[in-house]
Amino acid sequence: MLAFMRSDADLRTDQSVMPSLPHIDWNQFLGLIRHHRVYPQLYARLKTSQLIPADVLQALHRDFARNTFRMLRLSGEMERVCVSLQENGILPLVLKGPVLAKDLYGDLSLRTSKDLDILVPMKSVEAAEKELLRLGYRGDDHGPRLFNWKWKMHHISFTHPETGIQVEIHWRLNSDMGKEPAFEELWSRRRRSPLSKRDICLLGSEDLFMYLVSHGARHAWFRLRWLADIDRLARRSLDWGTLIPLMRRYQCLQLGGQALTLAAGLFRTPIPSEAGPMLSGAHRRKLAERSLYFIRDMVTFSPGDKELDRVYKRYLLALKTKRQKSVYMISQLYPSFRDTEALPLPKSLHFLYFPLRPFVWIWRQMKQEA
Repeated sequence: MLAFMRSDADLRTDQSVMPSLPHIDWNQFLGLIRHHRVYPQLYARLKTSQLIPADVLQALHRDFARNTFRMLRLSGEMERVCVSLQENGILPLVLKGPVLAKDLYGDLSLRTSKDLDILVPMKSVEAAEKELLRLGYRGDDHGPRLFNWKWKMHHISFTHPETGIQVEIHWRLNSDMGKEPAFEELWSRRRRSPLSKRDICLLGSEDLFMYLVSHGARHAWFRLRWLADIDRLARRSLDWGTLIPLMRRYQCLQLGGQALTLAAGLFRTPIPSEAGPMLSGAHRRKLAERSLYFIRDMVTFSPGDKELDRVYKRYLLALKTKRQKSVYMISQLYPSFRDTEALPLPKSLHFLYFPLRPFVWIWRQMKQEA
């Protein structure tokens, strides 16, 4: 799978591919590429190849066609939602989805996407929510909104009951409450997507790299689709002189190092010398090695897997700098909607969740163990 995905590979002569072809379990191969959501890129490369069996190619074609129709629907809905937000004075930045497929692969059919992620200013969240409800969406269950709930969360999601399309409204890029650029700063570096004739905007290239490595690291890169994005982005003419200070400022150089180490090892991504500060030190290699557990074993995060949950929590903590760990520990003292599920209180008594937080947390852990 990796050999087929490498951009610089000549599939007709690549010796890492040819000797192993007679021994491939093609059902396992299909399972791998579907799990990692890379079948659009692979089908585009292999559709005229004689290297794989015809029935496997047909299965890839069916997956590719379904994804193409889905991305077309998402693209149309993305434009409808963004135009509606703009007409109501809300500035939207599309984070991934169809605009990312077009930006990185030149064709929206060459990348999969589950939903639409749209970043808006924090002050506009309620207005964006109102507009989505007007468009027929229904809010997914996020639990009660306690106190300054936007500080504890970073997005809310909505699903359209007829189309099944999900839209996530973000007001921060990441969920760990670390430092990140203000919306106005991101907006000033925005780029217009050629996917639409309307003003549909996405992040600037350097902001996009920082966001994608943070997003992929947070999910332990358990789908190689995210690492394929990094491979594509790193092969472009990024302004490393701007990117390195930007990532240093927002304390995610180690995440960039993890992503580039994985991309170079798995996809043979060429790393320019200007990216050197991301690759210094042993920490980024240790982070890359830890993520291989999630990549290699086709991990799916399902409730009830306590051992996986423990490994993942330790991994997330290892991603953080000392300062980020301190902020994280402080944030754990702040009530969440899960506390209301464990100990329902009337709204007039919600202030009690602060002093009761340690006891409610222990109670929740005991219930989970049971």
